[in-house]
Amino acid sequence: MIKLRTSIAAKLVLGYGLLGIASIVAVSAVFYSGTIGVIDQNIDGKIMAQSDRLLDNIAAAKNGRKALAQEVQRLLSDGVDSDREIFGIVGADGTSVAGNLGSWPALGDAPDMLTAQVLRNGRSAPARLYLRALNGGDTLIVGRDLSEEEAVREVIWRALAAGACVSLMLTIAGALLFRRSIEARLGEIRRTAARIEEGDLSLRIPVSGSDEFALLNRDINRMLDRIELLMDGIRHVSNAIAHDLRTPLSRIRGRLDDALRHEMTVPRLSGAAHDAIDDIDDLIRLFERLLQIAEAESGVRGRLFERLDLGRVVADIGEMYEAIAEDSGIALTVDAPTSLYVDGDRNLLASAVASLLDNAIKYAGPGATIHVRAGLHGDQAAISVHDNGPGIPEAERAKVTQRFYRVDQSRHLPGNGLGLSIVSATATSHGGALVLEDGAPGLIARIVLPLAPA
Repeated sequence: MIKLRTSIAAKLVLGYGLLGIASIVAVSAVFYSGTIGVIDQNIDGKIMAQSDRLLDNIAAAKNGRKALAQEVQRLLSDGVDSDREIFGIVGADGTSVAGNLGSWPALGDAPDMLTAQVLRNGRSAPARLYLRALNGGDTLIVGRDLSEEEAVREVIWRALAAGACVSLMLTIAGALLFRRSIEARLGEIRRTAARIEEGDLSLRIPVSGSDEFALLNRDINRMLDRIELLMDGIRHVSNAIAHDLRTPLSRIRGRLDDALRHEMTVPRLSGAAHDAIDDIDDLIRLFERLLQIAEAESGVRGRLFERLDLGRVVADIGEMYEAIAEDSGIALTVDAPTSLYVDGDRNLLASAVASLLDNAIKYAGPGATIHVRAGLHGDQAAISVHDNGPGIPEAERAKVTQRFYRVDQSRHLPGNGLGLSIVSATATSHGGALVLEDGAPGLIARIVLPLAPA
């Protein structure tokens, strides 16, 4: 019982059932009023018209009471609708003057039109009566036997009751089927969630059709894809951190241990301390870059987005790197027209462009040429850094955005394999992507971002 009270499916079924019953009642009421109501109105109209004709026919007669009695008798004996006609003239003393009524309702304060049980030709029958007061205290009663109408009314009631029962059973069956369908669809989600809770992140909810549940299942599956990707990233980062920390920590420990094992002179201890500080600073920078990736991927800085001129951001970073490129023997050109607007975080985008330039200067080598450009790429904004260095093999391009991944030919160079991971995470957090292409020669690293709406 408690489960039914808290079940959304049960509540929907109850609401569906009540709506179905209300619809049946409404349809039955309309049908009843459209049949019996119309019949009753027609009967009342005929009775009143017949009463008016009767009085009009004897209006000019000298002996009105006698003429009216004769006309009533004539109408009762003419054979036209005689099995249903009711006529009666009741005198002022309450006695019957003419007609086929053996009993009638009290005439004191009775309404002009009423339904009552009367004696007609010695037989009790329901009747619809119209009472007209006459001169001299007499009362004219014109009516109609309702026996046939009552039979029709009973048939209609039975038909409505049978139809209501059938409709109610169909409503209940449909409601139960509806509940079963909802519980089945929700059951798929709950079973999948239970399996995922046990640790199997590869499971997905079956998707069929294009209804609201199918859309919900697709959204949940996309969320699970993202969670699985993040969990894989966490596992990979954890393994990579454990691997990358082991070497610098072992190096720090070895140097300090070596300093303690030998003669502890001031120059020796000072040198060991400086080396340890340098190694610790490298570790701090490593963690800062990992935190930068996590911050970009989490989207927490999305609320800091503002309208930016992407060309100005690229021009500022390019100007800052001109001296560095010149010292490295590299020709750097910057093409960054203004009025290219995006919504984003200035610091994150500037850091991403700086990372691409750092990589290009480091790996292209002396004598290389680097071209930085901001502009349109299709219907999106783009920042591209093109160098004519050795580039990245096509098979490696999908991997270099993974944390700590480094191409074999660059392992002898300083770095920790996080630069392109930061750029990729920044582009994704802005609704864009990092695309790596063959520069023929060299590499084109392109950050593609959606344009700011007008």
